[in-house]
Amino acid sequence: MILEERDYHIVPGSMADFLHAYETLGLQIQNDTLGGFVGHFVTEIGELSHVVALWRYESLRAREERRTVMLAHPGWARYLAAIKGMIVSQQNRILTPTPLSPMR
Repeated sequence: MILEERDYHIVPGSMADFLHAYETLGLQIQNDTLGGFVGHFVTEIGELSHVVALWRYESLRAREERRTVMLAHPGWARYLAAIKGMIVSQQNRILTPTPLSPMR
């Protein structure tokens, strides 16, 4: 089991538009193709204008296979076009649970 943490730094002032585009154009595609949606979070203290998405996968191979399907989905290109220019930067991390984790 792995978690993928995707941290997007959004252009200040664009958060509402980004979240609306994701909710209406991106989320259903990702739920249908990726599965394992853990949650979607925004920052309110510390470094602002960030959105963090967490996804659960059985393995890196499963992640790769599911993301390939997502990227080929015709609606995904529409979503990417809608958010063009709204993301300043992005960081992805793959997290593996320690023996102390209840996910293990």
